Amino acid sequence: MATIGYARVSTTDQNLDAQLTQLQGVGCDKVYQEKASGAKEDRPELAAMLDYARQGDTVVVCKLDRIARSTKHLLNIVEGLQDKGVTFRVLNIDLNTSTATGKLMLTMLGAIATFEREMMLERQLEGIAQAKQAGVYQGRKPTAKAQAKQVLELLAQGKTKQAVADTLNIGVASVYRIAKENKV
Repeated sequence: MATIGYARVSTTDQNLDAQLTQLQGVGCDKVYQEKASGAKEDRPELAAMLDYARQGDTVVVCKLDRIARSTKHLLNIVEGLQDKGVTFRVLNIDLNTSTATGKLMLTMLGAIATFEREMMLERQLEGIAQAKQAGVYQGRKPTAKAQAKQVLELLAQGKTKQAVADTLNIGVASVYRIAKENKV
């Protein structure tokens, strides 16, 4: 019976130190760690951890949002663990799926986490809409269109569309689009 930790941060700028300290503090025998968005369900270390866990083991995370971003994904993970006879613990809320109360709490907290994320995204979209209306937010500047003159010059020199794309570090589809718009 092993205690298995899982630690995750979303970006390479963030570090795992606090999570690793907590997981080692509760006696994790093995800790899987990765830097990947929680929205991605195909995280290699998560998959390896889920594959590694055996009957009688306990999987531990520091916070619920470290393992899943949606209720559906969370419940799929926990159901898979339960099918294997593996207990799931969340340290910051003292949740343990070996109890009926823990199972109920997990379902409720997963729903709340999804709700919070959807509310945050909704507020973000409202803010972007207001900024656009005020003329403050223009969106991401097009990278290829800003280089249209250079694309046309390189094409005029006889370079292939792929060579132009490689030279300017833009997509070849953008080169084709610029060429078509300029009837080259």
